[in-house]
Amino acid sequence: MTDLDKRLSLTAFADRIESGMTVGIGGWGARRKPMALVRALLRSGADELTVVSCGGPDVGLLAAAGRIRRLVAPFVTLDSVPLEPHFRAAREAGTLAFEEWDESLFLSGLTAAAHRLPFLPVRGGLGSDIPRRNPRLRTVTSPYPDGEELLAAPALTMDVALVHMNRADVRGNGQYLGPDPYFDDLFTEAAEHTYLSCERIVDRFTGPPQSLLVQRQNVTGVLHTPRGAHFTSCAPDYARDEAFQRAYVRAAADPSAWREFTAHFLSGGEDAYQRAVDEHQTRTEAAR
Repeated sequence: MTDLDKRLSLTAFADRIESGMTVGIGGWGARRKPMALVRALLRSGADELTVVSCGGPDVGLLAAAGRIRRLVAPFVTLDSVPLEPHFRAAREAGTLAFEEWDESLFLSGLTAAAHRLPFLPVRGGLGSDIPRRNPRLRTVTSPYPDGEELLAAPALTMDVALVHMNRADVRGNGQYLGPDPYFDDLFTEAAEHTYLSCERIVDRFTGPPQSLLVQRQNVTGVLHTPRGAHFTSCAPDYARDEAFQRAYVRAAADPSAWREFTAHFLSGGEDAYQRAVDEHQTRTEAAR
C-alpha cells in the first residue's frame, strides 16, 4: 500500500480498532450499513465501545455480543421491523448506557464535530423533554442584543467512522448511487480516522458530481467488500434481504436459536458469511 493506495484487508482494519474507542457507524437503520466492517469488528477483541449511529443491525449485533458500553443514537430500527430486537433486549436488561438524541440534534452534533466546533446552537429541542433525558444537552444565551436562549448540541467527535459506499477508488474517494447520502459525509469529517468499505473499486467515477460524497483526505483505509452492506440495503446494487432479516429477528427472540444463528453465519470470516447467505437464499427460494 502506498500513500495513494489506501486499500486494507478486513483483518488489518479490525486490528486498528481498540477497546474503549468511540466508533461512528454510517448508514441509516437498515440502509447502507457497513456490515462487513461490523462483522470484522465482532471478530476482533474490541469492547467497551461508545457507538454513534443512526442505528440498525450494526448496533444490534454489537449489543448482542456485549461490545457496547454506551450508545449515542436517535433510533435503532430495522425499518420494516420498527425496533431492533437486540437493542430492545439490551435496554431492558440495562447492559448498555443509552444517550438519546433526536435526529435534528444528532445532525447538529455531527455538523459541529465536522466543523471542529465544541457545539452548535440550535432551537430544536427547546420546550421538549429531550434535554431532561439527555443531561449533555445544555442551553446557551446569544451574546447579541436578542439574548435568545438556545440549545447547545455538543460535537459528536469520534475516534473512527465506518461507512459503506457503492463505489470508491483506492485513494479513498467514495460515491453513493442510492436515494440518500444519510449523514455519511459528516461521519467521515467528524472522525479522527475513517474506514470506507465499498461494493466496487473503480478507476473513474461516472454520475453526477454530488454523488461523490466521501473525500479522500478524510479516509484512512479503503476496503473492497462486495455485498458488504448485507443484510441491509445498498440501492441500487441490492435491496434489503427481508427473508434474512426475518430469520435474524426470529433467532434474536430465543437464546438457543441465536447461538445457532451465530454459529452458522458469524463464526467464520466474511467469505464464510457470504457463502452461508447464498445457501440461505437458495433454501428460501426453494421453499416458495
